Amino acid sequence: MAKSSDNDSRIRVSEKELLKGVADNPPVLFSHAATELTPRKHHLHSSSSSEESVIANTTPSFLPFTTRPACYSSPSSGPSTSSEINYDETLSAAVGSLSVNSGEDDVLVTKMKSLDVYEQEQSVILLRKTTRMDEESRVSLCTPMLLQALKPLLKSRYAAVQTNAAASLVNLSLAKANKLKIVRSGMVPILIDLMKNGLEESQEHAAGAIFSLSLEDENKMAIGVLGGLEPLLHSLRSGTERTRHDSALALYHLTLVKSNRTKLIKLGAVPVMLGMLRRCDLVSRMVLVVCNLAVCEEGRSALLDGNAVESLVWVLREGAAKFESAESTRENAVAALYSLSHGSMRFKALARQARAAEALQAVVEGGSERAKEKAKRILVLLRGAEAEEEVDWEGVLEGRASLNRYRVGRNSNGSNSTEF
Repeated sequence: MAKSSDNDSRIRVSEKELLKGVADNPPVLFSHAATELTPRKHHLHSSSSSEESVIANTTPSFLPFTTRPACYSSPSSGPSTSSEINYDETLSAAVGSLSVNSGEDDVLVTKMKSLDVYEQEQSVILLRKTTRMDEESRVSLCTPMLLQALKPLLKSRYAAVQTNAAASLVNLSLAKANKLKIVRSGMVPILIDLMKNGLEESQEHAAGAIFSLSLEDENKMAIGVLGGLEPLLHSLRSGTERTRHDSALALYHLTLVKSNRTKLIKLGAVPVMLGMLRRCDLVSRMVLVVCNLAVCEEGRSALLDGNAVESLVWVLREGAAKFESAESTRENAVAALYSLSHGSMRFKALARQARAAEALQAVVEGGSERAKEKAKRILVLLRGAEAEEEVDWEGVLEGRASLNRYRVGRNSNGSNSTEF
């Protein structure tokens, strides 16, 4: 789960180049690959610029889908609705006999640069349809010339142009070969502004694109540097279901980098994350982010301040059976508790207050092997703490008692006992 310092330094090398590439483009989550083509009604808003070592071996279980944005639907993801079929027919009629051959993007770029809004709309619809399922087209069409022509259309005042342009960018970002290229072209500030000021559907696509781009290691730090964390955090509370899901997964991948963990904590993310742990639709994703935050000292401190222990114990005791990916969610909650227990006296008190021992014992009896191992280690820590508390430390300090009166031993079952 933790990334090495070598990887961070490698990302820093490209940071200046990336910032230089977006200098002239002031600001204005990847759920599923080919974006759905269902039209929606929108009102256009005005747009303005705007200790890894601790758990090195506790990598959390991944969710069933962590590489496809929610804003994307493909034939393999389920049956098409009648509205999707009708819209596909509309698309075919709109683009007529136009086609884009592999490696030939001149026709698209020419139409994108047209002053005629209809021509612009036709171009992004064609691009969206061409890149919906064709991996080869995604790679061949993602040229610097096309990306530059696409930028103004992402800021368009016209709903059909803006949403189809955003959906097209999601499709292009699905190809691994395109991810770094898109970020270096200066798209991230535009996507950030789209999340803040765009149409609802465009916001979904923008979150999906950022999620998709965050899968590339060399993009993680850059997205954080360019201000991508704040709108993602905001979307967790106010976005649509798709926007929330892609934003959560984007934050998970971005917080694999230490600098982004620090930024997110300073943005006051911890209370938001802990609040989301009790939302069944986001808990599996939020537990993953909490796992990442818990690997650094400032993250552990902020999480303990917010009593993350109680929230995580709630996930173990009451919520795991209700959530999607219940077993992996349970396993990741134990991993987060294990990270929080490292070198913290506060953890022991908070765990006792939350009755964590009961929930952890249930994991030992019925959890996965990885979860059992970590739960046992935490229980050993908590039982040791209980033995220590039997010593009258206040009396020792005041001279009313002596440490010689106490002797800590081991019971036959391996637990601590205190004798007098």
